[in-house]
Amino acid sequence: MKYLLIFTIVLVGLWLWRNNRRAERHDAAVKPPAGRRPPQIAATEIVACDVCHVHLPRSEALTGPGGVYCSESHRRQAGG
Repeated sequence: MKYLLIFTIVLVGLWLWRNNRRAERHDAAVKPPAGRRPPQIAATEIVACDVCHVHLPRSEALTGPGGVYCSESHRRQAGG
């Protein structure tokens, strides 16, 4: 009977040790390398059209003497 108890304790110990090693391997695979940072996303400035107040990126907006516009028709409508 005592050999069965010792055998069970050894099996539980091996099982715990093996699962701990698997978890460490999984964590190491998920983490990025220490010297590298994830790429940064460039921020885009958002502006509102002076006529209809639609928000759009500044790179897509049309500029005029009175401000920024979402389309050529709104720029003409504002007198620019």
